[in-house]
Amino acid sequence: MSIVEAGGWRFSAHVDGPRNGALVLFLHGFPQTRFTWRAEVPAVAAAGFHACAPDQRGYSAGARPPSADDYRVEHLAGDVLAIADALGADRFHLVGHDWGGQVAWVTAALHPHRVRSLAVISRPHPAAFAAAMRSDSRQSVRSGHHQRFLRPEATDELLANDASRLCRIYRDSGVPDDAAAAYLATLARRDALDAALNWYRAAVRSEIKAHEVPAVKAPTLYVWGDHDVTVGRAAAEGTAAMVEAPYRFVELPGVGHFVTDQVPAAFAPLLLEHLQSHPVS
Repeated sequence: MSIVEAGGWRFSAHVDGPRNGALVLFLHGFPQTRFTWRAEVPAVAAAGFHACAPDQRGYSAGARPPSADDYRVEHLAGDVLAIADALGADRFHLVGHDWGGQVAWVTAALHPHRVRSLAVISRPHPAAFAAAMRSDSRQSVRSGHHQRFLRPEATDELLANDASRLCRIYRDSGVPDDAAAAYLATLARRDALDAALNWYRAAVRSEIKAHEVPAVKAPTLYVWGDHDVTVGRAAAEGTAAMVEAPYRFVELPGVGHFVTDQVPAAFAPLLLEHLQSHPVS
């Protein structure tokens, strides 16, 4: 594990690859940690890239402010830029999954001069997701956990009985036991899990509204499993309209939301092809 000091915070991170290589930043989702990128970080490092997968705000013990307002998406995107600055990269490739995908979309959309290419798993472009919430009644059901996690008692409910509800999320989502254990090493701590849930609580307070996020102008790879119980087809396919650059949509049959855990060999080759097609100039 490495420590990346950025923006006044200390982020625990998996860093690998040559320092003079093009930077690839990996942003994990919930309820995960940097461990979700255990196959991708060494793969891109071996290909000559400088890879960094931080435990994001709230997940890193050194970057865990107490207020939910501190987890608004504008702060999370600011962390991405601060980490890139700390690693000496003016332009970089950005990769995200789930909430990390949301932050990646926002960062790429609002800071096009910094993001050379974008790759996202599962999470649609925020505006496409917002549109699906309005037009597809099933999407609001799929996203019902968002509302449940807003409640202050959600943290203790997930941790009750040796974190049985959190463990059920992993088990029902096809996350293998070793990965679940790695995630629980962080998220079974009440302060860490409460901070992670603050991402949901802060979403309704953010200055950046999902439906107002502009189209992305960076070359984009979007990967979605057709068994994803939280993201439906309308949101996934609607994302194409929100990318004004070369765009590739890859649908993984029979795969759910946690792609890198369920099919560890699937994403790295797609990502490497994408990165090598769009070098940082």
